[in-house]
Amino acid sequence: MSFQNPKDEEIKKLLNESKRIAVVGLSASPDRTSYMVSEAMQKAGYEIIPVNPTVDEVLGVKAVSSLNEIEGKIDIVNVFRRSEFLPEVAKETVEVDATAFWAQLGLENEEAYEILKQKGIQTIMNRCIKVEHAKWK
Repeated sequence: MSFQNPKDEEIKKLLNESKRIAVVGLSASPDRTSYMVSEAMQKAGYEIIPVNPTVDEVLGVKAVSSLNEIEGKIDIVNVFRRSEFLPEVAKETVEVDATAFWAQLGLENEEAYEILKQKGIQTIMNRCIKVEHAKWK
């Protein structure tokens, strides 16, 4: 795989400059990793936007079905979907012109990376945003 994550300094800068995180696949179930991670990021001061067509709201925020329904700038698209869905989410990320695409721990996809790289979207895969954020607090 030719994929490589940005250097730690770039990740730190992204997290420091970002305010809005669209979480694709955010579960309404408190025992799911997506919920725990998003709750921690929300408590850290980030605006969390749940992107999940199967739920009405998560963490007190109305959910949307797709990234295209979000008004305004999206800083980070944080993805909690299986690796085979990453290219589809990458294409949507390009459409909405988000600053960065972040696939959670255990997730990576070469095709998604190529889609994002061609458009110059900062891409992080197989890393936990909560763990990375905790490093730089």
